[in-house]
Parts: sequence; C-alpha cells; structure tokens
Amino acid sequence: MSRILPLLPLRGVIVFPYTVIHLDVGRERSVSAIEEAMLRDRVIFLAMQKEAQDDDPGEDDIYTTGTIAEIKQLLKLPGGTIRILVEGIRRGKIREYLSYDPFLKVEVEEAPEPAETSSEIEALMRCLIDEFETYVKMSKRIPPETVVAVVSLEEPGRLADVVASHLNLKLTDKQAVLEAVDIKERLNLLCEILAKEKEILELERKINLRVRKQMEKTQKEYYLREQIKAIQKELGEKDERVAEAEELRQKIEAARLPKDVRERALKEVERLEKMPPMVAETTVVRNYLDWLLSLPWNKQTRDRLDVKVAERILDEDHYGLKEVKDRILEYLAIRQLAKKMKGPIICFVGPPGVGKTSLAKSIARALQRKFVRISLGGVRDEAEIRGHRRTYVGALPGRIIQGMKQAGTRNPVFLLDEIDKLSSDFRGDPASALLEVLDPEQNHMFSDHYIEAPFDLSRVMFITTANVEYSIPRPLLDRMEVIRIPGYTEEEKVKIAALHLLPKQIKEHGLKKDQLEISENALRRIVREYTREAGVRNLERQIATICRKTARDIVSGKTKAVRITAGNLEEYLGIPRYRHTEAFQNEVVGVANGLAWTEVGGEVLNVEVSVMKGKGNLTLTGKLGDVMKESAYAGFSYIRSRADTLGLEADFHEKHDLHIHVPEGAIPKDGPSAGITMATAMASALTGVPVKGNLAMTGEITLRGRVLPVGGIKEKVLAAHRAGVKNIILPRENEKNLEDIPANIRRKLNFILVEHMDEVLKEALVRKEE
Repeated sequence: MSRILPLLPLRGVIVFPYTVIHLDVGRERSVSAIEEAMLRDRVIFLAMQKEAQDDDPGEDDIYTTGTIAEIKQLLKLPGGTIRILVEGIRRGKIREYLSYDPFLKVEVEEAPEPAETSSEIEALMRCLIDEFETYVKMSKRIPPETVVAVVSLEEPGRLADVVASHLNLKLTDKQAVLEAVDIKERLNLLCEILAKEKEILELERKINLRVRKQMEKTQKEYYLREQIKAIQKELGEKDERVAEAEELRQKIEAARLPKDVRERALKEVERLEKMPPMVAETTVVRNYLDWLLSLPWNKQTRDRLDVKVAERILDEDHYGLKEVKDRILEYLAIRQLAKKMKGPIICFVGPPGVGKTSLAKSIARALQRKFVRISLGGVRDEAEIRGHRRTYVGALPGRIIQGMKQAGTRNPVFLLDEIDKLSSDFRGDPASALLEVLDPEQNHMFSDHYIEAPFDLSRVMFITTANVEYSIPRPLLDRMEVIRIPGYTEEEKVKIAALHLLPKQIKEHGLKKDQLEISENALRRIVREYTREAGVRNLERQIATICRKTARDIVSGKTKAVRITAGNLEEYLGIPRYRHTEAFQNEVVGVANGLAWTEVGGEVLNVEVSVMKGKGNLTLTGKLGDVMKESAYAGFSYIRSRADTLGLEADFHEKHDLHIHVPEGAIPKDGPSAGITMATAMASALTGVPVKGNLAMTGEITLRGRVLPVGGIKEKVLAAHRAGVKNIILPRENEKNLEDIPANIRRKLNFILVEHMDEVLKEALVRKEE
C-alpha cells in the first residue's frame, strides 16, 4: 500500500514507530511540509539526512527508509521556528519524489508489521529483554520504570523499536534497525548491538574505577600533607622542602612567565618537592629553576629614539664612519614609525683596530639599551651556542642564553665578536647553530637544549664583527647586513688621535691637559713612520709611550710640560720603524708606479723590468702571488700581440729574456690590480721609451688589452697622494668609486680614466717629438 505524503528531512535524529518525540523545525521547505500535513490529515513522512550540515538536501542526501508519523501538537516559536510533537506509526520506504517546491512531496510505500510468532522469535524477545535489563543496570542513564514498560510489551516488532529508541547508539546503527523490516533480523541486530554496548560499558566502568582510585590516592596524599603541615605548625617547625617549594611558587607567580614556561616551572617544583633532599638530581632541578626565573622573559628597556641625540653620541665616540652612523640613524627613524620592527642583524667587516667593538657600545649608549658581548673566536662546540642537555653532568645553557641573563632585558644590543673565527669539529658546527639565532624569521622561537622552552630573541639587536668576509660561512652571511669598514685614511687617523686618543691617554696616565701637547705634524709623522695598520691601536700605543715618558719626566722634576713636534719626536719614540714606498717622479725606462691595497691601507708599488738577451724567458721576483703572476703573463701576451704597433720585431720574444721585479721582496703581494702597471713597464723596457714621472696606475688587464675595474680605490688614491703623485690612471668603471675619496684630496689630483691598454700606453709613455 502506498501513500503520497509531505517529507520532513531530519538532522541528527531518528524517529521509530510507537515513539513520541518533540522536533524543532526552522527550514522554510520543512515548515511548508508541516503546514501541508496539518491542512490534510496531520500525517507526515520522517526520514533522516545523510549529512546533518546540509541545509538543502536532495534525493541522494536522504535515506529512503523512514517513519510515517502523526503530528500530535504544533507550537509556533519566536523567529519563525515551529515545535511539533510527533508519534511514529509505522515504517515506510520512499518510492518516488513527486515535487520539490514549496516542500518535498514523496510517494511512500508502507511496510506492514508482520504479526508472526514462533519459538525462535520468542527466544529472541527474551534475549533482547535480558540484554536490555543488564544494559540499563550498567549504564544508569535509563530510568528503571522504562524496563517495566518494555517487559510488558508482547509484540516483537514494537518491543524492538521501543528498545532501539531508548538506546544511545550511533545514528548509522539506529538507521540499520529502522531499515530491518524482518522481525528476526531486527531482534538479532539489536541483541548484537546491546552485547557490544555492554562490553563498552564494562570498559568504561573499569576506567572510571581506576581514575577514582587514583583520585582517592591523590586526595589521601593531599590530606596527609596538610596534616603534616598542621602538626609542624603546631610544633613551630617548618619542612625545608615545603618552604622552598612555596618560595619557588611565589617567585614563579611574581615572574610573569609565559604560560608554557610557567607550567614547566611548576611541574619541576612538584618534582623537587617529592624528591628526598640528599638525591643528586635535586641540585639539577634547583639550578634549572634558577635559570628559568633569572631570564628576562618579559623585561625590556625603553629605547631612546631621538635621532639627533643618537647622532651626537655617535659623533662624540667616533670620527668618520659615515655609512655606519647613517645606518643606525635610519634604524632609529624606522623604530619611531614602526613600533614592532624586528631587530636588525648587522655585521661590521674590517681590519683590527678600526672601532667595530667600540662602535657597538656606542650604539647601545645611543639607544639606552643594555650591552652584552661574547667572543666567538675559536668556538668549536655547538653546545656553546645551544647549551647542553640536562642529562649531562654540569650542564649549562648556551652563551646566547647566558648573555640574555647577563643583560637582564629581552632587547639588549648583543655583540657577537670575531664571527669569522668560528671552528667546527666532531662536537658539531657552531655556525649552523647560529643560523637560528641570526635569522629574523626564526629567532622569536630560539630553542636552547638546557632551557627546553622557546625564548624570544626577535627584539635583540644583534651586531657581529669580522676581520674578513670570505671566512664567514655563506648561509650565516646571508642572514646579516654587511657594513664594511675599510680602515681609516691618514687624515682620519690624525683627527682621531687629536680628538679621541690623546685626551684619553692623558687622562689614563694621570696627566693634565697643559702638561702634554703633541702637534699635528708630529701626529702625522707617528701615523706615517711609526705605525702600519688600518685601525688605530698601534697609534694609541705610540701615544701611550709618549705619555709614559712625559709622566716620568714630570715626576722626576726634569720638566713641567712637554710639547712634542715632528723635530723632537724621535727622542720619545726612537728611530722610525716604517717607510712608505716613494713614487718615481722622474721619467725612467722600464719602471712604472703601481698602486696596491693592503689590510693596513694603500701602498705604491715600483714595478721594474729589465730586458736581456736570451731565449724568451719571463722571470718574476718579489714574492708575487699566483694572480699577480698571471697578470704579468697576460700583459706580456698583449705586448706580443701589439709588436707591430709598438715598433718591435715580430720575433723579439725569441731573442730576449724579461725579468720583472717588485721591490720589498719579503712582503707577499697578490691580486690583479698591477696588470696594467706591469704591462706598461714591459712596453717601456722593450721600446726604450720612458714612463712619465709623477704618474701612478691601477687596473686589471685581459689578453685583448681591456682594462677591468679593481677594488680598494680609496686607499690606493690616498697612498698615491701621500707619495706625491699628481696623475693617476684608473679603469673607467671605477669612476663611481671616486665619490668615496675626500673632496679636498680629489681636487688636488688628475684622474685619467681608461678602458683599453692602448689608452694606458698613450697616456703613460713619453711621446717622441716628431
């Protein structure tokens, strides 16, 4: 028998025949279906959706088997929702969907309830009742009077449906019971489901019993501890462990630690409280808690973001270094605009003594931040950076965490000195461990093996220093902003000595300002003849020597004040230790002035070439490096290719030997920048045409005679100026580097920019009068 009925899709609920249930209906299509049923005979078909979240289910989204039900009551609620009371009548199966709007209308085939009875069905009914009674006793969620009502049922189908409606089952299991039209199948299915549910309830009971026992044990321990405390209080005694634990808990609460760190600390306090006092591990736990509480998890200083004040402080502490100062002032300006900027990671690269470390201290002073310094020279153990695990005897945090404890704030200026001198061995690679520290994307969660909790390093301003860039590991260098400090010029050294070093040494040696005076010419002579360095450390030592001798003369009554001039300097410092190579000012055949860069500044190189009868050998002397030798061979090949232009015989190289020598043979020399100098000297020696005096040059040469750019232009030009050279030949591509040279020196020199060796020879060799 089939009927045409409105369909009400159910979400997360199943209605069985013979059961009464309240349903809240709010969907527009469902409300229309209820209204249609009320207008007719109050009968509606209820079927469950496969997905409860689906607001507009179709044919494939609704189970075909459901329940034909009668609407007993209807109540309209605020907001357009309807509450209905329905009673299931019998099962039904959807044969066809007849319409979809304004509600779902379906043709339903009624499933008759068979009234057959047999001894097997009777046995299944008894089995189901027994299982249900046991289930009710174990679950204690179903009232006992329900069992009385169920036992009194004699119809097998009705019994199965009423039992199924009272069980707390998965919806898929309930749907399977609803779809079981055959009485035997339905009773069998319910008996199996109840057997499984009993097993689950038994497991739940065992788990609850275990939990209850544990709770009782904990409560008992708590009660006994409270009793001990009460007894000790009455006796006027106090347990040291309990007192220590309470004190630690108070410190943890006062420290305002991050949530995960706080939980870890409290857990360690509980462990400490339960340990016997003589156990060695108590010291480990105590030390760990001390470290956790001493770290600046939330403490930080307020930055002084006044750009003008910072500029004044940097100028007070350091002369020159414009690029470095500009970078710091830019950082302060950005911090005024962006409050949550990540700390920059800056790497100062430069020779010893140029002020890299003292510059970091000045930055901390300008920002009003704490300053921390650690030296990485010779560090070869990864644990130095990341710390040791607490399982090791004498374990400690790494030097980064130690530095943060020393700073006492989470935003110090942190100097990592000598980062280019890191080592690695079988104990790990500390450079790799530093990657996390110096990566702005990772260091907000820095993990130390000892602390075992993420520490935020993102507010730290890391500054690293190195003497040379090539020995810094590439991945580490990639995470840093490199600022090169090439070294001070002679003029800068004289100014630094007058403004900073001399007043400092006078004060340190207990002298007064009017007791020692050093003239500017004397300072310049100290820089030129008594020191050879890029920085100012040796210059400071020489000034300290003068101060010591002055103090001795004053104390012995020999004099009341000393004035040092260029004339009497040797009385205090002895004979000069260094001399700078002087440039050839006269026109000489086979000799050219080259310019070289060294770690202590620029130098003039005199390249000499002699031509002798021989078999075409090229001899190089003067402790030249491989690159410099290759430049000489390239220059010689270029001259051979230009033999006709230079007026040389085509086979001149088979009849003559060339000897190239660069004086001061004890000093190693290397680099490509002497290429055009050696080629010019060879051309002069072979042609007999002298090289112009008062001329110096630098540039790399190729086989085809192109002149390539070189580095260290500033230092080379200053060396040429110091040697009295007026004309300088430079590669055209180095024109942009002339901006680095002080304007007062640049105006005194004549720069000749070239692109090819032909231009060099045209400018360098003395032209024959026609």
